[in-house]
Amino acid sequence: MILGAVLAGGQSRRFGSDKALAMLGGETLLMRAVDTLSGWCEKVVVVGREEAPAPTLPDWFGPGLGPLAGIAAALHDALDEGYDLVLTCGVDSIDLPDDLPRLLMPAPAFLADQPVVGLWPASAAKVVENILRGDGKHSMRAFAEAIGARAVVSGQGTSNINTPEDLAAAEQRRGL
Repeated sequence: MILGAVLAGGQSRRFGSDKALAMLGGETLLMRAVDTLSGWCEKVVVVGREEAPAPTLPDWFGPGLGPLAGIAAALHDALDEGYDLVLTCGVDSIDLPDDLPRLLMPAPAFLADQPVVGLWPASAAKVVENILRGDGKHSMRAFAEAIGARAVVSGQGTSNINTPEDLAAAEQRRGL
């Protein structure tokens, strides 16, 4: 069983406003991410927000620690709920491959061009906990390396939205 987790705890500094609520094609980026994961996962949660169109979880160990805190929260929830795997994406991850779960099997694996998009074993919760508590790098790549995750090249350009210009370019690519 796969738990989907939308990582939505960022501060949107480069975007200038809450990018989770930015509209693309008549839908918020948050709703698009939840809908995307819902197509592949038995349950979807949103991590790092109090309000969302799916159940929410706070970042594990507290806010401001980046995507690893969101992944830690999702992995703990997966363990508590009996899920084997967690499929993660950022709230701003768009253009994900239609066959993403298949591409990332077997876990652990992540998209080389977007390391927050990954399939992680729930059993890796302790590893990410140790990284967040430690003095070393608190990066996605440090986590991936610690659990032996594979970097997968999808062959399809994925995108993420960091600035209003990125959003405008995504709308233009879609003819919106």
